[in-house]
Amino acid sequence: MLSHEKNASIIKSTAKTLGFEFCGIAKAGFLEKEAPMLEAWLNQNYQGEMAYLANHFDKRLDPTKLVEGAKTVVSLAYNYFPKEELPKGNEEIKLAKYAYGEDYHLVIREKLNSFLEILRTEIGEINGRAFVDSAPVMERQWAQKAGIGWIGKNSLLLNRDIGSFFFLAELIIDLEVMPDSLIIKDYCGTCTKCIDACPTDAIVEAGVVDGSKCISYLTIELKDAIPSEFKGKMENWAFGCDICQDVCPWNRFSKPHQEPRFDPHPDLMGFSKADWEEITEDTFKRVFQKSAVNRTKFSGLKRNLNFLKTDDLL
Repeated sequence: MLSHEKNASIIKSTAKTLGFEFCGIAKAGFLEKEAPMLEAWLNQNYQGEMAYLANHFDKRLDPTKLVEGAKTVVSLAYNYFPKEELPKGNEEIKLAKYAYGEDYHLVIREKLNSFLEILRTEIGEINGRAFVDSAPVMERQWAQKAGIGWIGKNSLLLNRDIGSFFFLAELIIDLEVMPDSLIIKDYCGTCTKCIDACPTDAIVEAGVVDGSKCISYLTIELKDAIPSEFKGKMENWAFGCDICQDVCPWNRFSKPHQEPRFDPHPDLMGFSKADWEEITEDTFKRVFQKSAVNRTKFSGLKRNLNFLKTDDLL
């Protein structure tokens, strides 16, 4: 088996080859500092109807309980900032940038599978699992621990070079690897732009989000009717929300992604408000066939659009 330093070098170079913007390495173990914070967040019912976030509490805090023999957590960041954004006027229907193109779960999962195969070829037999927002892994905390960035007041991971418009993914493996020792300090300072801009007051304190009030939760995770208390506060977001990222000063450093599969369907860029409001199931299937928007299904998108339409009457 190669040395721990050599293993780290191979992992970093493979990440770069596969197009990941950043790669950080941390020793697998129990997240002692995060345990009481997670427990307090759940006790406040900030997860809303996302009951799965309360499941596998021990595994969520300790990857060695999630992956047998785990020794290392490799955190990866993949840029998704679009080359061109959808129209963003006050009257335009809005879609979170991560959902413009093909579902990131599919795109990044393929890269992670290739990643593991390359490592097995370069290093030898490695056991482990790949994750992309798909299991009880505290991805932002591990990415912070691996030196990729810091957790901002909007609870997202921020990086001084590219902001926050990137996906996080992990390889949890049984290989001993030299961990990164760099810890990025908090560069948010006294800025509160994300807290001030959130129309539903979902950011209850620095780094803590009441998920049940977040527009992303309301338009995607919530399966029931959107509560009337949010009328007039959705700011035309039909799927997800980017407000706390759009106002973040660090995102002035965002740069367009280089992933063709994240480019939007040609029809999407020309969608007018009327196109959104009159969308048919056939059009939905054609435009969003491979998109993360499929998570909410046609019925969910129509629910969101109808709720926004009532906003116009206020």
